[in-house]
Amino acid sequence: MRPDGLALTLLDPAEYGRAPWKNGGGVSIDIAARYRDFAAMGSEEGLVWRLGRTSISAAAPFSDYAGHDRQQVVVTGRGLVLETPDGELSLREPFRPIGYDGGLSIVSRLEDGPVEVVNLIADRSMARIALGVLQEGSALFLQPGTHIVYAAAGPLALEVEGAATPLGNDQGLRIEAARPLKLRGEAGRGLIASIYPATPDALPA
Repeated sequence: MRPDGLALTLLDPAEYGRAPWKNGGGVSIDIAARYRDFAAMGSEEGLVWRLGRTSISAAAPFSDYAGHDRQQVVVTGRGLVLETPDGELSLREPFRPIGYDGGLSIVSRLEDGPVEVVNLIADRSMARIALGVLQEGSALFLQPGTHIVYAAAGPLALEVEGAATPLGNDQGLRIEAARPLKLRGEAGRGLIASIYPATPDALPA
């Protein structure tokens, strides 16, 4: 942690992990994640939170993540619909995140061909999550926590507390913040995933 209360780590796509979906139907590219001490990276057991990217090319049931919260957004393509017992959840338009209970029974439907999505998932007993969009010319004010900026669809230029921080396509920036901070989008459009402890002592040290 720097004296100003921030720790910044560049995330290199060459170092992203790959893990099979919980239901075995595909593979997730793990951009960033946190697990309990006893758990192996990429495993489902002991998952605290994970930010990942995956392709959906056919209708399929989603994995059961009971006890977890999920945030999801389409980053390439359009026309994804999530069918649930209570009606549909629309992800038809890119860069419009939605959130839902990870235990909800879901089958995906594609209306306009394959898509790529970014997922943020967390054990709700340990973490609260939010997934937002950093637009060119916009500013976001973030509370203390873990934040990952992700260049999901092309290069992204941003400022972190006034300091220029460029990201190439598919790169990420992990920010551990012990204090509030300001991000500003200068060029391009990216995602910002935020993770906060569910209670002051919920997240493992």
